[in-house]
Formats: sequence, structure tokens, C-alpha cells
Amino acid sequence: QVQLVESGGGFAQAGGSLRLSCAASGLTFSNYAMGWFRQAPGKEREFVAALSWSGRVTEYAESVKGRFAISRDSAKNTVYLQMNSLKPEDTAVHYCAAKLFTVTLLPHDYEHWGQGTQVTVSS
Repeated sequence: QVQLVESGGGFAQAGGSLRLSCAASGLTFSNYAMGWFRQAPGKEREFVAALSWSGRVTEYAESVKGRFAISRDSAKNTVYLQMNSLKPEDTAVHYCAAKLFTVTLLPHDYEHWGQGTQVTVSS
């Protein structure tokens, strides 16, 4: 059974930093592209960042480019999202997701999802 478990969310002030983690189990981690998405109240789930199975391809939403960085540790079956220069508009539930091999930006392409972790940024 595939499980993705996020951690690291919480409260931050604008300009601050948080690091999200997503621990994966029940899958061959090295075969999966990993993505981060977020959903704010009343809004659709949106793409944040993704990393290919090889780690060589990354994609970022324009709104987070230069502020967020996605990475993976294959020894720990974990993907990270380092979030710097946080803004109040980053406030959302952040989800980790997995799909085989290649990166896409579309939520419906991802096969497995975590339960989400809340990020709240105050101004």
C-alpha cells in the first residue's frame, strides 16, 4: 500500500522559511516523479513544484520560482520543499503527490497523494 506522509507545515511570518517533507513508502521511489501542490480555501488545487524520477528535471509555478526549491533523498525515500521568502498568499494546505517517471503540472496525472499539511503565513 502506497503512503505519502507530509510534515513540516506550520506558521511563519512573511519573509520567513519552512521546509516540508514527504516520506514515501510502498512504492519504488526511484521510479516516481514527485510533486507538491497546494489548495487554499475556496480555490482549486494548484501546482507548486515537481521533480522527475531522476532528479534532473524540475518544474516550478511562476509564483514560487526563486523562492521555493524541491529536492529528493532516495536513501530516505523522501522529497522536500524548501520554502523561503514566504508570502501570505502561500497560505494553503500543501500536498505531496507521486506519479511514474515524468513530471507534469496537472494534479489528475498524479496517482498517489498525501493527506496534506497546513502552511499559514502571516503578514
